[in-house]
Amino acid sequence: MTEQQQRKPDGSSPWKAVGLVSAIGIDLTVCTLAGFWFGSWLDRLWNGSGIGIAVGVLTGLAVGIVGIIVIIKKIVGDPNE
Repeated sequence: MTEQQQRKPDGSSPWKAVGLVSAIGIDLTVCTLAGFWFGSWLDRLWNGSGIGIAVGVLTGLAVGIVGIIVIIKKIVGDPNE
């Protein structure tokens, strides 16, 4: 069997799926950690109330989710583009 015969008809491959899952995990992790770092900095400015870390982590999660949506749209191919 040749390589083209082994591929699925829609052109997807297992490596594409691995790349997508990895990109999603890395994006969410980096954004959340950046939010934690920014929140810690805010917390030091606000004398350690803890609200800065909460705001930073939640903001990082929100940015990460938006980033995941963008990644998925690019990989899957959004028909609205």
